[in-house]
Amino acid sequence: MDLAFDYSRGAGPVVVCLPMFSMTRAATAAAFAPAFAGGGVREVYLDLPGHGDSPANCRATSQAVLDTVCAWLDRNVDKPVLLAGASYGAYLAAGIARQRPELVSGLLLVCAGVKILREDRDLPEFEPPEAPTGWLDDAPAELRPHLDAALGHRTSAVVATVLRALESGGPGDEKFQGELQGGADYALPDEDADIVFSGPVSVITGRQDGIVGYADQFRSMRHYPRGTFTVVDAAGHYLPFEQPALLRSLTQDWLGRTRS
Repeated sequence: MDLAFDYSRGAGPVVVCLPMFSMTRAATAAAFAPAFAGGGVREVYLDLPGHGDSPANCRATSQAVLDTVCAWLDRNVDKPVLLAGASYGAYLAAGIARQRPELVSGLLLVCAGVKILREDRDLPEFEPPEAPTGWLDDAPAELRPHLDAALGHRTSAVVATVLRALESGGPGDEKFQGELQGGADYALPDEDADIVFSGPVSVITGRQDGIVGYADQFRSMRHYPRGTFTVVDAAGHYLPFEQPALLRSLTQDWLGRTRS
């Protein structure tokens, strides 16, 4: 069985969008489709192995997941394509550009994982932004510490939007995801490789992202000679849902650069 996917109508360049860890193609579409609207591209949204409606049809390692995505690209799209990803999806997109650059014409990396193990990340130290009283009241208790660390735009409306995204799409395979995230091979073997990707790149980060930060992403810019870097205030790890208008502007700028 192949990876589950959805696509938008249109005949423009293909942009393949990869999801955050544990999230689905439906959540990815909710995050990125408004940013791509009117951009003249055909979006493809994938469920990774063991995520959403895709079976866990590979070993529980990031390299196996990356290889599965590359095999899907080899079979289903004309190469090269634009790749967009958020968090773990951006980590995989950057890995594909390192390992299979012939598949990739440009990268949009949002709140990207650069160091996949939390203990290796350079995370910001800051006082949490002010938030209205009770802004997390509607979130499940087990998610509140995560959202408190993840969100820079701290309102009940943003929380509701993120929760809808987290709950959308297929069920996924929790056992596979747990083995992947907790396994010895969660990091790609070339995570620290000093390899340059020469296509147009946009790296977009949240100033208050307590999950992956923004410093590692800035250091990664040495790999992207045609890259732009943006750190967004009042945004955290769910930046597409926290600052959708700004993400749209930055995405449209990137799309323009992919055509120059």
